[in-house]
Amino acid sequence: MSDERAGTASNDSDDRDLTHVDEEGNVQMVDVGAKPDTRRRAVARGTIHLSADTVRAIRDDEIGKGDVLATARIGAIQAVKHTWETIPMCHQIPITNVDTEFEVADESVTLSVTVGTTGKTGCEMEALEGVTTGLNVVWDMVKAAEKNDDGQYPGTRISDVEVVTKEKETLD
Repeated sequence: MSDERAGTASNDSDDRDLTHVDEEGNVQMVDVGAKPDTRRRAVARGTIHLSADTVRAIRDDEIGKGDVLATARIGAIQAVKHTWETIPMCHQIPITNVDTEFEVADESVTLSVTVGTTGKTGCEMEALEGVTTGLNVVWDMVKAAEKNDDGQYPGTRISDVEVVTKEKETLD
């Protein structure tokens, strides 16, 4: 059994206990009850690569399913609010703000999701869930336009999903 499965992470520079595994190796949720509330903010970003024709149809609101970016925005916000239901051991946190921003280029759409909370744990997972779900909604909305004659998506892909920043501010 690896050190990680046994409950400790082995590293050349240090050994430390895993936070989501107890002494017997059972998965657990981290107890954050004793931590003070802090103001937190996280920004995540990702890109969906599409054909130029599809991006043009998004800009011109000519996708048969409706307004792609408005629908993706709703999907991203819903995903942020439900992250705790899809990520094991993720705490349900009070979301104080969600902001979505789309950058539409010639052959791609980049989505940035900013999440705010005041609580005992961060919100970067919520920002990542917002980005990935928002981009999946874009894909779902445009899939008829992106399919080739064989029903495949040769040029469509989601990439560069990352946490751009996470911030923590102590409350006075």
